[in-house]
Amino acid sequence: MHIARTGLDAQDMRMRVISNNLANVNTTGFKKDRAAFETLAYQTVTTPGTQSTAETKYATGLNLGTGVKIQGTARIDTQGAMQTTGNSLDLALDGDGYFQVQMPGGTLGYTRAGNFSRSAEGLLVTSEGYQVQPGITVPEGTTGITIGRDGTVSAMVPGQTEASQIGQIQVASFPNGAGL
Repeated sequence: MHIARTGLDAQDMRMRVISNNLANVNTTGFKKDRAAFETLAYQTVTTPGTQSTAETKYATGLNLGTGVKIQGTARIDTQGAMQTTGNSLDLALDGDGYFQVQMPGGTLGYTRAGNFSRSAEGLLVTSEGYQVQPGITVPEGTTGITIGRDGTVSAMVPGQTEASQIGQIQVASFPNGAGL
């Protein structure tokens, strides 16, 4: 019964991970998880060379598996599908990296969700209201905002005849992204 129970527990965990992945399929920047398992120790029933019948011996011995154990979950860092939104402040990261945002309390946070907007104070913020770091101020009445592949934010500021740089979005990367 114990062996069957470990298998049921493992499959329950696998189904919960898959359910979470499906529930978040439309969540911006979501990275799916995969459940990882490992076998428990084998119990040796017979050793190699043990007599099996009067004329034969077991060549490899006989081992009995004692079940499976949940090792944990691993995040799968594959790129999701990119969509055009028509909002010049919506960004997508192609490849590794995270946008830096200021969390409540002043600490830095990291997100792959690039659906940004202009706050009432003119700051570039996430949909949750966290300020993009380093801070970028979008002046009132600004038009024609463009963001280059290098993160340079340019716009037509009222009173000017040419687009000017109003900020630079920086992308943070980590040597061990799986450890986040």
